[in-house]
Amino acid sequence: MTDHKSLEAWKEAHAVTLGVTRASRDHWKPWASAMFSQINRASLSVQLNIAEGWSFGPSPTSTRHFSIAYGSAKETADLLDLIAEVGVLPDMEIEEIRSHSARCIRLLVGLLKKRRPRE
Repeated sequence: MTDHKSLEAWKEAHAVTLGVTRASRDHWKPWASAMFSQINRASLSVQLNIAEGWSFGPSPTSTRHFSIAYGSAKETADLLDLIAEVGVLPDMEIEEIRSHSARCIRLLVGLLKKRRPRE
């Protein structure tokens, strides 16, 4: 692997960020502005913490960034659930973003298992 963009977790996080950004642009509603604002920050945090973690190589600092990315990915998934429940986005659009989000979470779990010492 040459850089962070070759990581499958980063690719999925990037897909989520793009989906969330486009959905925010296309479906923004004043009453949902707090949800859109928060999900944009959370999804961007996933992508950027994977990139930053990758830059530190195999180290405790990289593991810390991947852990932050995981937390932000769970936050993003929870916000996607909330947005779906209140009907802010069309079902087809939210399900595509949710699919990328779920895969990103699974991939981050795999990255963390490889890096964290067994307890």
